Amino acid sequence: MAAATIPKATLLAAAAGNSHSSLLLLPLRHNCNFSFPTRSLGLSSVLLLGFPRRIQGTCQAATLSKEEKVSLLDGVDKSHADIVSRVLEQARTAADRRKVFHTDFLAPPVLNDALSVIKRLANITAVVSGGHAQAERCRLSVGHVEDIGSKCKGAPKEGFPGAVAALSVSGNFAFDPAEHGDFLGAVLGTGLAREKVGDIIVLGEKGAQILVVPDLVDYLVTSLRQVRNVPVDCTTIPLSTLQYLPPRKEIFNTVEASLRVDALASAGFRLSRSKLVDLISKDVKINWKEISKGGVTLKVGDVVSIRGKGRIEVGSIFTTRKGRFSIELIRYV
Repeated sequence: MAAATIPKATLLAAAAGNSHSSLLLLPLRHNCNFSFPTRSLGLSSVLLLGFPRRIQGTCQAATLSKEEKVSLLDGVDKSHADIVSRVLEQARTAADRRKVFHTDFLAPPVLNDALSVIKRLANITAVVSGGHAQAERCRLSVGHVEDIGSKCKGAPKEGFPGAVAALSVSGNFAFDPAEHGDFLGAVLGTGLAREKVGDIIVLGEKGAQILVVPDLVDYLVTSLRQVRNVPVDCTTIPLSTLQYLPPRKEIFNTVEASLRVDALASAGFRLSRSKLVDLISKDVKINWKEISKGGVTLKVGDVVSIRGKGRIEVGSIFTTRKGRFSIELIRYV
């Protein structure tokens, strides 16, 4: 095949920053089908071509204006708006490049807001991937509807194929029981960031099963060697072998004078107010976010968790004739 000659004017136009082009630098190889006098342009081993901007590292179509972001993020909790904004950019870039990208593991409130934003985008969709049907922390697999559909037919309960990996952490925990926080602490102690770790299924004296980003499986297998004082073996396992059991739920009603978190958490966890005050600012979270005061007002759907004691969810709220609040609480034990 004869080599194609690129006009010098075309190269100069590209180098001048043509408004419809961007500069792409390509190292010349011996089998390159382009030929032109590079030395006359001051180019020794680089080919300068004008291409549409969409081939750049960040696609032009995926770059949102400030006005677009404000509109799309309307209604998103300000505390995690930055995370949702990054997911939004990731989704637009994935669709523009016709690829599927995966986010980090997201907590439920962030996940819900991200899904609500993605639904506002044309031709873009997302699949929730947590490793099992009841997963709490999940990744979003985002991309063009056709690309997602072709690779994720039937919407398996584990989510998008290959988005999540599972590890078995086994050891003799019969005389030194480890809890969720112990396993999480051991994993983070290897240097992993929290957002790279999904759910942790504690199996009592057998150890635990941990959901992680697939790219980090090999690293954890070689790095995770101890939980508390117990030596452990870390191996990969299929998602189908996860031993997840849905949490037991206890549903009950309480009547309170206010909807403050200290009042509802005291009733839900059956703790005294004074004991709860001691826990706030270090062990209490609302919707997976730490709090510093007990005066936060709760609403239906809010989740309150206390380290080592589980969590409660506000099921419903009704006002009594005397102006008090009748509240349905769901405690996960």
